[in-house]
Amino acid sequence: MNENVIQSIVEEVVSQFSKQPPAEKGIPLAVSARHCHLSRRDLEALFGSGYELTPIKALSQPGQFAAQETVMIAGPRGGIENVRVLGPARNLTQVEVSKTDSIKLGLQPPLRKSGDIKGSSPVTIIGPKGSIYLQEGLIIAQAHVHMSPADAAAFHVSDGEYVRITVESGRALSFENVLIRVSPDYRLEMHLDTDEANAGFIATGATGKLIKYAGLA
Repeated sequence: MNENVIQSIVEEVVSQFSKQPPAEKGIPLAVSARHCHLSRRDLEALFGSGYELTPIKALSQPGQFAAQETVMIAGPRGGIENVRVLGPARNLTQVEVSKTDSIKLGLQPPLRKSGDIKGSSPVTIIGPKGSIYLQEGLIIAQAHVHMSPADAAAFHVSDGEYVRITVESGRALSFENVLIRVSPDYRLEMHLDTDEANAGFIATGATGKLIKYAGLA
């Protein structure tokens, strides 16, 4: 087989892959470890007046980054050090942990979508310049998929919809009631916490298959 024929075959394979339905290409998965989002006010309470976060790594979602700064979070049973702060600063402070983390803290955070902190668990956050006690703000983040409007159209889903994501990993799992979050600012990716990832031997970079629930167009 000559070189031109081989090149033609390779180009055809690439072309056919690009035409695959999105569901067959899969949803990229990312494991989200415990972390903290801080409001401007709380950032300054913990690190000092006028303090600015120091980006060390861009995250997959555009404009977001892991900061050099870390804090300690504490509850009645104990504390967890070196909790990464993510930037930029937000309107509200929110701490996301796994169920395992919550047991160590002695707290009972609810399973919530990010940003829904009303009535959630209290938590103490300790920084190098001070500490704050939040009446609410500690949650276990619900597994969710970020996607752009174009991705949503391709997968035939809408913002706020719940779907099933199946993962063929070291231990095959099916994640139920995974929330779809759609925004022009989002990049296609499912976020799950460390407990969920460890249960399925899942690492960032794996992929899952999106399945719509029966009866939903």
